Amino acid sequence: MDTTQRTDQQRSADRRRRELLEAADRVVLRDGPQASMNAIAAEAGITKPILYRHFGDKGGLYAALAKRHTDALLDSLRAALDAPAARRERVEATLDTYLAAIELRPQVYRFLMHPAEGAPSGDPGFDTGKHSVPLLRQMGEELAQVIEDRLDLGPGGQQLARVWGHGIVGMMHAAGDWWLGERPCSRAELVRSLADLLWGRLAAAGDKVGGPGF
Repeated sequence: MDTTQRTDQQRSADRRRRELLEAADRVVLRDGPQASMNAIAAEAGITKPILYRHFGDKGGLYAALAKRHTDALLDSLRAALDAPAARRERVEATLDTYLAAIELRPQVYRFLMHPAEGAPSGDPGFDTGKHSVPLLRQMGEELAQVIEDRLDLGPGGQQLARVWGHGIVGMMHAAGDWWLGERPCSRAELVRSLADLLWGRLAAAGDKVGGPGF
């Protein structure tokens, strides 16, 4: 098999994988955490064995969907952090970006972060519980790196940046989960309240010399 043929086959496989992920997305938007392999295969017009051939198992498909949505969210969060604005405005914009994402596609959020309940017998939903913690930890590490690169936290700054990064992500996740379920206030009110909670130490820390600034 020559290089051109291998490249064409890889492109075809990549295109087919994208099509299957788009079919899975449609099912997730409809069914949330109860999205099943049966439903996704039916949406894609294929059998479950073919779906398994592309992703290995439910965990493989979940991981591919999680990466698809997490990468998009992380790109949006980075853009909010890099926007030309005062630090307080960028903190609020970053919080709002996360909350806006889960508000826009709540079924996707529930699929990524909540185990399925009441799934059909013989075709259970995805076991998302074991996957959601690594996603949150990835976001925590990403934010920790941003903080370390941009703020002068003094001795022990790397460890403190990780504490802050994971703490902020945990706060966003817990507060956003509660807010999405109960809607006790507007998104803008929640953003202001969370920013107030964070602002003391973030306001006091100076920018790292030679860094991009926070």
